[in-house]
Amino acid sequence: MATGTEAHAPTASEYIVHHLTHLNNLGHKQTELVDFSVFHLDTLLYSVGLGLLAVFVLARVARRATSGVPGRFQAAVEIVVEMVADQAKGIVHSPESRKFVAPLALTVFLWIFLMNAMDLLPLDVIPSLWQGAYAAAGHDPAHAYMRVVPTADLNATLGMSLAVLLLCLYYNVKIKGLGHWVHELFTTPFGSHPLLYPINFAMQLIEFVAKTVSHGMRLFGNMYAGELIFMLIALMGAAWAGTLGSGLLWLGGVFAGTLWAIFHILIITLQAFIFMMLTLVYIGQAHESH
Repeated sequence: MATGTEAHAPTASEYIVHHLTHLNNLGHKQTELVDFSVFHLDTLLYSVGLGLLAVFVLARVARRATSGVPGRFQAAVEIVVEMVADQAKGIVHSPESRKFVAPLALTVFLWIFLMNAMDLLPLDVIPSLWQGAYAAAGHDPAHAYMRVVPTADLNATLGMSLAVLLLCLYYNVKIKGLGHWVHELFTTPFGSHPLLYPINFAMQLIEFVAKTVSHGMRLFGNMYAGELIFMLIALMGAAWAGTLGSGLLWLGGVFAGTLWAIFHILIITLQAFIFMMLTLVYIGQAHESH
């Protein structure tokens, strides 16, 4: 006889909401308002961890690099490094600036690629392990939130785009001089007539804001959508447990998940490349005088 206290399987909406909720410093308390005291701990953990992993791997490759016939991994790294260097050379024409900008672009590409690649892990593996650890510690596993794709968090992508904006402002001042850049803010794009100063300045501000927001939103939107599609496919695979004849639906979920994962490899690579290229373009624009 049912007692009414048995744990019930989550509904589709509960499953998705749970997977879209971040582990934060408030514990199981979630807020829908803008609150700068809230930190998404899972985003911080995976983004910093993957960044350190990239540094570790590249440092090992650099130590073991040989001038003779390179190994396959060294050859792959050299191809990526040369690709980024060529792109930087074609966009940022200052050799002095490229000493910093080219390594920055390489860091951006590899870091974002690794963060995006977390989306290829089986959806429930890490969250399930986290729920088990949460339950073992005596807490309610229903509140064990964990998201493993940092770039599906708008805070992370906008944080990176804001960092690019700060670099653009720095190079505007460094290359053009503070006085010339301020003059440019008030005289571009419509001319140097005093009546046009407010309009020019407003247009410049809109351009900076639009570039920064679109830079971060583009990466976030694509990765968030990809993560959501994986969740919907996972629901297909889970449907076999409660629906007659749904074994075919489960097989369809496996097939769809495999196809989407293969296609998603292109997406995660392309999004890392686009973010890197826009970083180079925006910094390159900061070197140009009007």
